Amino acid sequence: MRALQLVADRRIEAVDIPPPPPPGPGEATVAIRAVALNHIDVWGWRGMAFAKRKMPLVVGAEACGVIETIGEGVTEFRPGQLVAIYGARTCGHCKACREKRDNLCENVAGVHGFHLDGFAQEKMNIPARQLVPAPTGVDVTGAAVTPITFGTVEHMLFDNAKLEAGETVLVHAGGSGIGSAAIQLAKLAGATVITTVGSDAKIERAKALGADHVINYRTDRFEGVVRKLTGKKGVDVVFEHVGADTWAGSMFSMKRGGRLVTCGSTSGVSTTINLMQLFQQQLRIIGSFGCRIDNMATVMAKLATGKVHPVIDSETDFDRIGEALARMESRDVFGKILLRIA
Repeated sequence: MRALQLVADRRIEAVDIPPPPPPGPGEATVAIRAVALNHIDVWGWRGMAFAKRKMPLVVGAEACGVIETIGEGVTEFRPGQLVAIYGARTCGHCKACREKRDNLCENVAGVHGFHLDGFAQEKMNIPARQLVPAPTGVDVTGAAVTPITFGTVEHMLFDNAKLEAGETVLVHAGGSGIGSAAIQLAKLAGATVITTVGSDAKIERAKALGADHVINYRTDRFEGVVRKLTGKKGVDVVFEHVGADTWAGSMFSMKRGGRLVTCGSTSGVSTTINLMQLFQQQLRIIGSFGCRIDNMATVMAKLATGKVHPVIDSETDFDRIGEALARMESRDVFGKILLRIA
C-alpha cells in the first residue's frame, strides 16, 4: 500500500506499508481520496526545535476519503460514503469531548501527520466518531479542505471571535488557504472584510472572493491603511495567523474592545506585546487551535450551498510533494495545494 513518509528533515519518500487490518469495534476503514496541504505539514517537513517528531512518519494532516468497511457497532455510516476526517485522535470520553469541545480533549493522543501517522496513505482505520459525512453538493475537494482549512476558520470567527453581521474584520494573508476561506465565510456572515496579500497579483483574486479592501503588505503598512479605512477607529476583529511579522500591526489595527483571534505563527513563534495598549484599549486576544467536530458539519453545509467554495492553487502527487511544500514555505501560492491519493 502506497504512503508518503517523512524520513528526515526536508525529506519525504514514497514507500510501501502494510494495509490496515479489518476495522475494530467503532472503527471504519477509509480509502483516502485527497489530502489538503497545510502549514503544519510545512512545519513537520522542515523541522522545528520545539517539536520533536518520531520518524518515519506518514505525512498529511487534513483529508477526506470514502468508507470501505465498517466495524462492529458502527451504525451511522455506510460503505461508499464520502467523509471528512477530523485530524486529532481524541478520546471521546473526557468532559471536553462529551461537551463537543473536541479540540480541548484532555487525553488527545496527537495530531495526524505531526504526532501520529497522517493521511497520505491509501487506506486507514479511523474511529467513526472522527468522521463527518459530506452532504450532497460537497465533493472530494470540498471535503478534503473541511477539517483544518474551513473548520479552523469557522471555529475562529464564530465560536471564538463571535463575529457578527455589520462588523469589520481584518483577515491576514488572504491568499493563503485559511485566509481565502476566512474572506468568504466572513463575507457570508455579513461582515466588511479587509485583507492583506503579499503581491499586487493577488489583489484582484482576493477581491473576487468578496474582500471589500485589499492591502499589499509589502508596499503599504497595513495598520495605517486599516486605521484610514475605519476612520481611525480600527476593526472589530483581527483574524491573525502570520505571527511575529504582523503582531504589532494587528494590535494597532483593533478598535477599542476589539478581538484578535490567532491560530498560527508562520513568520515566527515569539513576539512582544504592549501591555498598556492591551489593558487601556480593553483588547481581547484569543488563541485558537483546530476546530470542533461540529464545526466541520456546519461548514460543509455552507459549502453545499455553493455560496463559499474551496480555492485550489494546484494539485500535486507523490513525486512532487517536496516541491509543493517548498512553494508553501515561500508563500508562492493562492489557496490550497491538493494531493490526490486515488
